Amino acid sequence: MALSVQNLIKEKKFFFIFAFFVLLICTTFLLYTNDTRFSSLSFSDLQKQSNPSSSQSFSPPPIAIPSPPPPLATVSPPTTVTTTADSNDDASGNGNGNGNDEDSSVLVGGDLGGIEKIQWELCKGTVAVDYIPCLDNSNGIKELQSRRHMEHRERHCPKPNPRCLPPLPKGYKVPLLWPKSRDMIWYDNVPHPKLVEYKKDQNWVRKEGDFLVFPGGGTQFKDGVTNYINFIEKTLPIIQWGRRTRVVLDVGCGVASFGGYLLDKNVITMSFAPKDEHEAQIQFALERGIPATLSVIGTKKLTYPDNAFDLIHCARCRVHWDADGGKPLMELNRILRPGGFFVWSATPVYRDDERDRNVWNSMVALTNSMCWKNVAKTMDSSGIGLVIYQKPDSSSCYDNRKEQDPPFCDQNDSQNVPWYAPLTRCLSRLPVDTKGNLISWPARWPYRLNSLPPRLSTEPDSGDTFYEDTRHWSVLVSDVYLNADAINWSSVRNIMDMNAGYGGFAAALVDLPYWVMNVIPFDTEDTLSIIFDRGLIGIYHDWCESLSTYPRTYDVLHSSFLFKTLTQRCDLIDVAAEMDRIVRPGGYVLIQDTMEMIHKLSSILGSLHWSTSLYQKQFLIGRKGFWRPG
Repeated sequence: MALSVQNLIKEKKFFFIFAFFVLLICTTFLLYTNDTRFSSLSFSDLQKQSNPSSSQSFSPPPIAIPSPPPPLATVSPPTTVTTTADSNDDASGNGNGNGNDEDSSVLVGGDLGGIEKIQWELCKGTVAVDYIPCLDNSNGIKELQSRRHMEHRERHCPKPNPRCLPPLPKGYKVPLLWPKSRDMIWYDNVPHPKLVEYKKDQNWVRKEGDFLVFPGGGTQFKDGVTNYINFIEKTLPIIQWGRRTRVVLDVGCGVASFGGYLLDKNVITMSFAPKDEHEAQIQFALERGIPATLSVIGTKKLTYPDNAFDLIHCARCRVHWDADGGKPLMELNRILRPGGFFVWSATPVYRDDERDRNVWNSMVALTNSMCWKNVAKTMDSSGIGLVIYQKPDSSSCYDNRKEQDPPFCDQNDSQNVPWYAPLTRCLSRLPVDTKGNLISWPARWPYRLNSLPPRLSTEPDSGDTFYEDTRHWSVLVSDVYLNADAINWSSVRNIMDMNAGYGGFAAALVDLPYWVMNVIPFDTEDTLSIIFDRGLIGIYHDWCESLSTYPRTYDVLHSSFLFKTLTQRCDLIDVAAEMDRIVRPGGYVLIQDTMEMIHKLSSILGSLHWSTSLYQKQFLIGRKGFWRPG
């Protein structure tokens, strides 16, 4: 029969009392710490953060972190990477988190109502290394009724989102730094020889030992891309690269040498091309450190606002501009700024066979109906010709058309963000302010960066809000972000701002050797036109889906208070998996958010073997390593 505590006291057996309490404390401690090996943050911490007592002042617990990471150049990739391939093009694996890698598990609170154990798996399939979920969804593509309008190159996102991780290419290395990367990259990082063979006579790219080398050639750049760029400006001096013309779109960009060399003239170019038989051209561009994205003019509008680009360029981009009654060219008209130029360098401009003549005649009829003016047509010394069209900056031509064909678009269309919006055969109206006056061309670069954007709201406080936002980001970037020891800024080139607002973060970095892809979530306030007015680039996106970019293409992802609203629609784990997909090994995330979100993200990133640190008690800095699940 067990002795009671009262009998022990009466009999003065204090040793037994002491031993009993020691045993009780040890048992409790062991039970409490049993699962801490899974996470640097316990679930109880997350509960406290989610529901702090209203009667107590709350001080967030520190995030368990290692010492600051070493500079990027000291990170060593694994010598071997084990991947599993099968015959399917879809690389998502089973995507249900039921792998067997114990080290990849972590306990996190999903909705703080339960605990979910994440177990990461490698993506599988022939495209696993370069897996892009919304473009490599083979099942979705097979179900398409037609491929006439490039539907198979458009986004078809799998449901649910896959949670697999793309394996690293065998022999992957830390990318070369800018500006050296513009001219050469590691072959093992983008081991695709198809374009080298396909374009070997056109000087796009060559393989030299361990490197892919980009000599600045192209189908239309027989004398080199620099000469070609200068030839365009000489043909039409009003273009004024880097002064009047700041923001350019390069359609069907190849390896983006045109945009890469325009950077020398203070021109920022959004280069885009579809993921097609010209294997990895956009991946080459991003590995080189040149702004680029995967896109196609198919059945959907491009993810840019109306009247965005100063100039649009197409050199043999293989787009049938007069298809479907001219819908592709009318889409360019939508996104081209009034008074802006379209530079078309293609065989119908300068060849005289029957096919090219027919295409040229169709182009003449179409551009005339759209009130585009042919302002230059010429040929360079190598025999390559181009034509330059200008979009009207007044409504006089539209008013004097004998036939209103194509018609004007419904004005309500311009109020909607073009996210999965169908192409339309109509002309967008010229933009006007609240008083009905046509919106003028922005100030010359670089003054337009910090001038009031022409399309800023005319509300009384909007100007003050814009200037305050600009000052805020200038101070935060210069005094805080760039002083963060946990980020090796000398290794950075490609940056993405996941919810860019007015583009203040990008504006604060504009004099440094970085470029920023500004993302405006499709369901937030639409400020992307303001970003373009400032002379910056960006896209619309839904962060509940995968981005149209290759894995390992950005050095830094930045966000400011994005996740609270986002997690009302999708799982934070899926968003973190996408962040891991697009960040390069050795790259970073820099996040300002609530402490609740910072704790959750830190825990999930820990499951991905990222190192994390809390900077100045409010910014989460995470660094991706070379780990992949075994």
